Amino acid sequence: MAAIQIKVVFATQNPDIQLPEEKRQLVVPSDIKRHGLSQILNHTSMLDTSVPIPFDFLINGTFLRGSLASHLESYGISTEETVTLDYVPSLLPPFYENSFLHEDWVSDVDVSGQGPDARLLSASYDKLLRVWDRAGGMLAVSPSAADGGHRRRVNTAKFLTPSKIASSGLDGTVLVWEYSEAGGKGALKPVLELTGHSDQIRDITVHQPSNQFLTASSDGRVGLWTPSRKLAPQVEDPRPAKRAKSSVTLSARGPLSMVPVSDKPVTAAVFHPSDPSVAYASAMDGSVRTVDLTTGKIVSSLTTMHPLRCLAPLAGSSPLLAAGTTARHITLVDPRESAATTSVMTLRAHLGWVESVCASPENEYSLVSGSWDSTCKIWDLRSVRAGTKEEGGGRVCDEAVYSIPRETMKGEKVKADGGGGKVLRVKWDAGWGIVSGGEDRRVQINGVGERA
Repeated sequence: MAAIQIKVVFATQNPDIQLPEEKRQLVVPSDIKRHGLSQILNHTSMLDTSVPIPFDFLINGTFLRGSLASHLESYGISTEETVTLDYVPSLLPPFYENSFLHEDWVSDVDVSGQGPDARLLSASYDKLLRVWDRAGGMLAVSPSAADGGHRRRVNTAKFLTPSKIASSGLDGTVLVWEYSEAGGKGALKPVLELTGHSDQIRDITVHQPSNQFLTASSDGRVGLWTPSRKLAPQVEDPRPAKRAKSSVTLSARGPLSMVPVSDKPVTAAVFHPSDPSVAYASAMDGSVRTVDLTTGKIVSSLTTMHPLRCLAPLAGSSPLLAAGTTARHITLVDPRESAATTSVMTLRAHLGWVESVCASPENEYSLVSGSWDSTCKIWDLRSVRAGTKEEGGGRVCDEAVYSIPRETMKGEKVKADGGGGKVLRVKWDAGWGIVSGGEDRRVQINGVGERA
């Protein structure tokens, strides 16, 4: 069938790539695809870009994936109508860079610094922390329990500063570490033990300006802590106790605040992006609660339909929180009491529990998720449809932009249980790219954007 001509209007919310009004309306062939439309926009008679910008195009909130004609037919849009094409810079595909092997499952990853000073921190079920450089060199390994290290599995570890780290896990205590480097080698030294939880700690989140941090625990509580020995409260027994089966004696301190949040395990706690006196906590009862850290009281609570495994704020000025569920999807919730609806958007594509989410450091509309199904998925929140009544309304995104497999399982069929490749943690960093760790005992690094 011969291509027909379709009248289109180019539109964008980005003022940096806005066309003059007289250039926005064109007639294009019906068989044109995304690449052809990108070429038109980059042409000297249009945007006249010095370096071509790859664009994506949305029609009524849905990305154009095939020809213009096939898209209009699929969505019941007449070719005789004037079609508005909302154009946005494309999210460039991720690419595999490196993997760092461990002795056991990798439970958490974090990054610090830029350029040659960039460092990656990993926590493992083997009870150890490791610090790596960009080339994959292991600069430091934490000491064993006999020398002051963790006695049981480590679930989480975060940089407080480039030279200070907090970690915790199955034993419910937090260890604060000093990290130093000399002669191309690093050293991790435990300097403080923080106690207060009665069950395992599942996650640590840091407020970098103050170095204070939150813990989320299976005891149903959220803790607020400082790594400062001087500022942290004394525990009931003020005498520094020798750690069991350890040659190292650490000072012990308590939390600044300990807030009961749920009767079920709390899976994550995050600071409000602009107000560190406010925190949000997710739990296995499906709740997201807003906590006033100053008073130690719950300000508001909302309930989703499924147990929640993780929580992360979106970037920029967005008030939304992304929560991963045991129902294999991500729900975006608005925790504000004034919000008209609780669940704003649902992202569906994973086959297993969504164990970790992290917002893009570059924009407000992208995030990455890690799942038990062995994949990380990159999402673009600009491509959505209206949810059905059965789906609970709101907006729905049915397709991730990119799916990142574990390099150890590349080419294998994705399974709900991961088939040995469950992703337990994912971090999206402007310098490192997408860093993930999990059941395959590896930290995996995927670059995002064009290769250098």
